Amino acid sequence: MMCSSFRVFRVGISFVTMCIFYKSAANSLPELSPHEYFSTLQPGKASLAYFCQADSPSTSVFLEGLHEAVRPLQDYGISVAKVNCIKEETSRYCGKDKDLMKAYLFRGNILLREFPTDTLFDENAIVAHVLFALLFNEVKYITTPEDLQSAENALKGKANIVFSYVRAIGTPEHRAVMEAAFVYGTTCQFVLTTEIALLESIGSEEIEYAHLYFFHCKPVLDLTQECRRILMEQPLTTLNIDLFIKTMNAPLLTEVAEDPQHVSTVHFQLGLPLVFIVSQQATYEADKRTAEWVAWRLLGKAGVLLLLRDSLEANIPQHANVVFKRAEKGVPVEFLVLHDVDSIISHVENNVHIEEKQEDGEDDVEGPDIDIQDDEVAETVYRDRKRQLPLELTVELTEETFNATVMASDSLVLFYAGWQAVSMAFLQSYIDVAAKLKGTSTMLLTRINCADWTDVCTKQNVTEFPVVKMYKEGENPVSYAGMLGTEDLLKFIQLNRISYPVNITSIQEAEQYLHGELYKDLLSYSSVSVLGLFSPTMITAKEDFIEAGRALKGYVITGVYSGEDVLILSNKYAVTLPALLLARHKEGRIESIPLANTHAHDIVQLITDASLETFPEITVENLPSYLRLQKPLLMLFSDGSINPQHEKAVLTMVEQKHLDSLTPCWLNLKNTPVGRGILKAYFDTLPPLPLLVVVNLHSGGRVFAFPSDQAITEQNLLSWLKKLEAGLENPITVLPAQDWKPPLPAYDFLSMMDAATLQHPTRKAPECLKDPDVPESVKEHHEDKSAVEREPTETLRIKRWNRSSWFKYAEESLRRDKEL
Repeated sequence: MMCSSFRVFRVGISFVTMCIFYKSAANSLPELSPHEYFSTLQPGKASLAYFCQADSPSTSVFLEGLHEAVRPLQDYGISVAKVNCIKEETSRYCGKDKDLMKAYLFRGNILLREFPTDTLFDENAIVAHVLFALLFNEVKYITTPEDLQSAENALKGKANIVFSYVRAIGTPEHRAVMEAAFVYGTTCQFVLTTEIALLESIGSEEIEYAHLYFFHCKPVLDLTQECRRILMEQPLTTLNIDLFIKTMNAPLLTEVAEDPQHVSTVHFQLGLPLVFIVSQQATYEADKRTAEWVAWRLLGKAGVLLLLRDSLEANIPQHANVVFKRAEKGVPVEFLVLHDVDSIISHVENNVHIEEKQEDGEDDVEGPDIDIQDDEVAETVYRDRKRQLPLELTVELTEETFNATVMASDSLVLFYAGWQAVSMAFLQSYIDVAAKLKGTSTMLLTRINCADWTDVCTKQNVTEFPVVKMYKEGENPVSYAGMLGTEDLLKFIQLNRISYPVNITSIQEAEQYLHGELYKDLLSYSSVSVLGLFSPTMITAKEDFIEAGRALKGYVITGVYSGEDVLILSNKYAVTLPALLLARHKEGRIESIPLANTHAHDIVQLITDASLETFPEITVENLPSYLRLQKPLLMLFSDGSINPQHEKAVLTMVEQKHLDSLTPCWLNLKNTPVGRGILKAYFDTLPPLPLLVVVNLHSGGRVFAFPSDQAITEQNLLSWLKKLEAGLENPITVLPAQDWKPPLPAYDFLSMMDAATLQHPTRKAPECLKDPDVPESVKEHHEDKSAVEREPTETLRIKRWNRSSWFKYAEESLRRDKEL
């Protein structure tokens, strides 16, 4: 089982060292006695303990290295502590031989391994040894060519191999390989050796350096066929290995039919150039074979795409058969005439060589943007995957239990895929919500792995992950559309405890509702309450509001009142019926909004916009809501809490209607550090704070700065805004016009897997295990029949050449989970 040990350690790792005399280098480590240490051991958790007596020889070198290793070990969930032995201690680990110094690795109370401290000679050695010991199934150590051949044969058709040679265990190169295994250990089998003879046997010439190969064994189905071996030409560092493995796992060949200047693939996002083989219908098969051969030759150096000239809208010169796109953004593509494969390879290698030399000679030049879609999420998931989640707080659903469960009680269902990074990241938030609601909510939190139960998810119209839906008896399922985080999901659940809109039955109850007395426990989740006022004869307007209230269910508290005495409220708040009363509980004020001839979707938009704060603190989470208003931002940058005088000046201008054409807001750089990067983009260097700017993102991208020599007062601000309106101020910068799109297209994972079921049938429960007592009509009761949007054709084209690899990856992950 290739990944069993890696999953066993999900509960976490604690890294404890025991020594007594060395405080300068290890003063950040908590100090424990042996008794305290052993009392903290927990089943399934690993710890490394170093024992020595008070009169033991100096261990300053080891402790210096350990001190340096604290930070990187914490990145892997490994804590570090120091425990003091005493002479009277009876524990055999404290030792009798004063010269014998070893570190002992435990899992719970079980001793796994012991290390002489002279092998833990620095930070790299400590990190490498700890990860190597804990990843003993992910990283297989071999010594002979026969061992390597045996590993290849065992993994053909199943998994790829990352084979590495390092000069010795504990070197920086060994650590880099172990850190890569920590991230990619469940998708590739890592094989390690320190034997030069083994490296020589596979044809390596420069045996004095560390080497890393990627063996493409997964596509090989014939045991007599050799796995393709690709050598990593860069030095063995964590970043280089990460980039190398990503390029090896990227699609070999992608078929496109769009302007090469606008194409972005995984390779391009990783800083590699793109090679387009221009094809036409008459020579398609031959061109495809050529492109595949070029792709293998350039694997790890460039991305290769097959460009269909016949269906291309952009003009490609008739003589050109190759298009070359450099890795630098904004550089025009090159149209080339190259007559053979070797010419293509030479052109790419020569240009890549020049680019690498330029990067090596310019230390100040920023490297390529290596972030691709979901990579940061994937890194977080892999880093935290040893964390044990209390999954028992939620109910796991299957094809047999889904309908019976959601029909029996109000249920929240998380549809996710166990092999997808965003799903697994959100699963942690989902479990956190379950922990917060434990014993306090009637809502049943459930989950279903769509990688296991494709049919169920398809019937519920779930094709992308993760998705959360709420099921209540007699109602259609409600999809959660908020941020994928604990607090936003918790808000959605809590606000769904009441019906929408709330039916108010009297003037007294309406006043209690507007003043926050009716649902005090929900005010922390919704600072705004909306009350619709209608006369008894306004049936259509009331129905539109009710429809809008249901659409806003879980996001804003809405209520409706249409009693005979509704004019009392209408007169009190000076509004003509039909109308909305918007109660802002934090500010203690009630606003009135007329609703004449307003349809349901317009009411939803009206309430959504009106419920936004008047002068909000901008965060990464709420920025899209305010950008949607399509107004220039009047933004105050502050290094900490906002100055009350500045806040008063802005709010006064809001009340006086001077800022109706702007969206006033402020940004706390301490809460949102990305603001520093924004200011540097505006001013090149970080200007003095506080600073007020107007940013027009939706029309020209011009940025204006309030004069730094003037105080931010109502009078000065009004005068400055009038100059802006008159065109008398010059912008400090103009932001470039560009689309803010994900670097890669979204994938409809289920359709991709279903397309592969002709060769790999989806795992389903046997028919004999289905509940015969549940009729089909009942099973279809909760099926979500909302229309499925058709995907853009360009997305489908990009998928064409890697559908099977996505499915095989999912299937392999499921197989390992089943074995575990």
